[in-house]
Amino acid sequence: MRLDFSLIALATAVLAGCGGGAAPGAQTPATASPLASAQSAPNADAPPATAAVLGSAAAGAGAPSVAGAARELVNPDASTMVFLYYELAHLPLPIDTWVEEDSRVRFAPAPDKAARRTAVRAELESAAASVRGVGALRLTMNANLSEYDPSYGEFTVRALSPSSVVNFDALGQKVAVSFTNGRTAQIWRVPQAEAQGIRDKISYSSNVEMDVLLRIANVLPGPGGGTLATEVIEYELRETQRGVAIARVQLADR
Repeated sequence: MRLDFSLIALATAVLAGCGGGAAPGAQTPATASPLASAQSAPNADAPPATAAVLGSAAAGAGAPSVAGAARELVNPDASTMVFLYYELAHLPLPIDTWVEEDSRVRFAPAPDKAARRTAVRAELESAAASVRGVGALRLTMNANLSEYDPSYGEFTVRALSPSSVVNFDALGQKVAVSFTNGRTAQIWRVPQAEAQGIRDKISYSSNVEMDVLLRIANVLPGPGGGTLATEVIEYELRETQRGVAIARVQLADR
């Protein structure tokens, strides 16, 4: 497989800590309780999430649980996620293999190969160093929001369901991000009196994106890659085309 490491993003945006910003003008909150799916009954024993329509204050996220790591990656590319997986799984990087498979090395004239190897190896080592101390991710994705269910008084954010994953594929490796508290996080409970106003803002449910803050809780190695099991801390919903803020949902069991 032809790999070109010139596309590796070495300037991944990294923020200190896991804290989310706070918006002024707190509104009356709506509560979110867990469901296995939009059609199943609520589980009163599970801890609720809280949501505020149009910008209530949100406290900063707690410290990540991965060996004291406290740094945050914002929308990392696939190569960066592969380096992060290797770092958190404490696996040796196959640097020699990646160097030799890089097209700049493979197709270099014989007199230039040694210099190209040195340059590519330096890039890979720098990229690997850039993810040290990372314990949280902030991803932007389509929320895959359900229609409002008046029976339970809630929307379902299907992108965060327990069976949902976000996949990253680079360097011959596949890394997935899963959600350990997806059963709770997927539920956004809203009073029926407010639901129509929300629906008016989004026009149709697929027209909603979210920024979600995830704490990395565990690493599950597998053949050809592995999974980063994460805990959803909070997410902010926006109407996609105009960028109108809809709500910030914060999980109560942080």
